[in-house]
This record gives sequence, structure tokens and C-alpha cells, in this order.
Amino acid sequence: MIKGEAIPHKMLSLDPFSRWLGIEILSCEIGSCKVGMTVRKEMLNSMGKAHGGISYALADTAFGFAANTHGKYAVSIETSINHIEALEEGDYIVAESTIEKVKNKLGFNIIEVKRGDELIALFKGIVYRTAKDWEE
Repeated sequence: MIKGEAIPHKMLSLDPFSRWLGIEILSCEIGSCKVGMTVRKEMLNSMGKAHGGISYALADTAFGFAANTHGKYAVSIETSINHIEALEEGDYIVAESTIEKVKNKLGFNIIEVKRGDELIALFKGIVYRTAKDWEE
């Protein structure tokens, strides 16, 4: 079984969508993960702002990575997001996931998405931790 920082790196290597987004792992430890990416032109909506799914996807990736650092396969069962500020092409955004509460099978996370020091979205998620271990 592998734990900690190795799992998010393995997950990213197996995740073509997150790699297409350009997500990079900035830091990771058991129970938390920070990821970042740059908003590109093909990520904009009809109003010239980043599609809401972009900040959602970044937060969801941080959420999934952090939830799996305990060594068990973990999957989201409920998520939501509050979009606070619009994003422009070229903005670099960071999502940091910290597990707020861990029960035997459930984990409760809050993920902040920021542009610099500015909070642009708040994502909340509940994860179900399975019995399956992450293997080398």
C-alpha cells in the first residue's frame, strides 16, 4: 500500500482530464493537497470569463487527491461550489484541500480556490473511503 504524496502523483499520471487542464501539484501531505493551474483561452465561456467548471474541476481534483492520501481509494459522493469572483484568461489559480473531519468511511472537506490571496470559489465535498488500498 502507498500513502501520502505518492498517491496524488500517481493519480495525476492516470488522469488525462487534469493533465489537459494543466494542473500541477504544489504540495501534498496526508490529509491535504494544494494544486494550481493557469486559465487558458479554450477554458472561457461566451462572456469571455472562465467557465465555472474550470474552478470546480481544479477544486474537485484537490479534493480527490487529498482524500486519497490516507492510502484507501476514496470517491466523492456529494460536492458543491460557490463562485465568488470571475476568472480571466491567464489567471493562475490555486486550490487547497484540507480534510476537516474524517470518520471511518466518510471525509468532509473544504477547498478554497484562490487567485493570489483573493478567494474566488469555495468548494465543499463529502468523500466515501473504500476498503481498497492504493498499490505501488
